[in-house]
Amino acid sequence: MTEARAVGTKGVPREERESQIVRAGTEEFGKNGYAGASMVEIARRVGVTKPLLYQYFGSKDGLYLACLHRAGDRLTEGVAETMAEEGEPPERMPLAVLAAIFETFDNDRYAWKLLRDPTVPSTGEIAGVAVDYRYRLDGFALVGAAQLMHSRGLDDDRDIEAIAQVWTGVVDSLISWWIDQPDQDAAAMTERCSRIMRNLFGW
Repeated sequence: MTEARAVGTKGVPREERESQIVRAGTEEFGKNGYAGASMVEIARRVGVTKPLLYQYFGSKDGLYLACLHRAGDRLTEGVAETMAEEGEPPERMPLAVLAAIFETFDNDRYAWKLLRDPTVPSTGEIAGVAVDYRYRLDGFALVGAAQLMHSRGLDDDRDIEAIAQVWTGVVDSLISWWIDQPDQDAAAMTERCSRIMRNLFGW
């Protein structure tokens, strides 16, 4: 006998309803930040009651953490897999990483904003999780910057951290711009960035 699935509101399986809430929460938190996000608006987007959000996630913090983990895990796993692939020359790795980010967030662009949300609490579990994801992403940037410099025969490591910070800022700016360009899908953004890199750096 097949095990029955837990059913939530209006006959929707609980797992599916939670997924709907997390997607709606990601957009609301991404647009307005932790501080400005409205649980009422999230409930309205999903078509459920505000008490149901608290029943499923316990609190606003609980829902934010669920959204943050979903965004952070998808991004860090995608970047890690891309950087671990063999055969990609170091000078092409920045574009490959960008392509992975665009593909990850193509239909979920506001998820990126949760990873750089300046309105989250400065202490507590959310702060700790956010810092951990940022630390991991900054680590990828440092590795990429070092590989790129060394591939060009530049052995002075004093500028690697600065280059990594510049790269992080570029990625953030590109995705912030992309959010306001609904006609630009992941493939279009990858092609745009390829063209920019080719024209600016000859890559």
